[in-house]
Amino acid sequence: MNAKRLLLALAWGAACHGLFALGVGLMIYHLFHGLTRSWGAAPWPWAALANLALVAQFPLAHSLLLTGRGRRFLARIGPDPRLATTSYALIASVQLALVFAFWTPTGIVLWQAEGAVYWLMCGLFAAAWGLLSLAILQSGLQLQSGMLGWLAMARDRSPVFPDMPETGLYRVIRQPIYLGFALTLWTMPTYTPDQLALAMLWTGYCVLAPLHKERRFSKIYGDRFTAYRARVPYWLPLPRKARTDADSPAQ
Repeated sequence: MNAKRLLLALAWGAACHGLFALGVGLMIYHLFHGLTRSWGAAPWPWAALANLALVAQFPLAHSLLLTGRGRRFLARIGPDPRLATTSYALIASVQLALVFAFWTPTGIVLWQAEGAVYWLMCGLFAAAWGLLSLAILQSGLQLQSGMLGWLAMARDRSPVFPDMPETGLYRVIRQPIYLGFALTLWTMPTYTPDQLALAMLWTGYCVLAPLHKERRFSKIYGDRFTAYRARVPYWLPLPRKARTDADSPAQ
């Protein structure tokens, strides 16, 4: 029985991390080329609806799976409830792969960087991915990568979730993962209507989606998160007005 549990955990982990590499790899490749090389072949104008469905399915499912009902669903779809976080990362990876593999390109290039500007945009693209990777690492790599669930099952333990992140990038802004993700959508050397549509819609999601996360953190961490939210900006590292005694509630 222990051997079976271990094999199932390792198989779920291998599927999760393999699909994660596939989804992120496709995202990097196709974003870098402005979605001009995606493999979708829906006829126009139906391609616009197909692309919109691809864009919408990622944030919708990503958010719904974080609700109470969504988390219960995640706990049921795997061979062990402890695999819920692994299943979440696996599903998100499949969603990313679908978007970037099956997008139907318009074939229109609005701007193509050249010369020194090309290398500048390449550097910014790499920096955006570096920022996103660092934010993921500092928030808890096991949780974000899906490792938390399958590792807990393999060890026959309950998953131990990381504490609320407050160090590193999280000392500067509260949502560096969403900021880094958004920056990857804008820093490529090829601009197309496809890339702009995706960037605008998903950047809007990156601005609004953390509000749900912060409500959840407020319930979990209470006054600690309230104090953190008061001293650290939400999405951009904008200066905060220093609080004075007059701003403090009456004792």
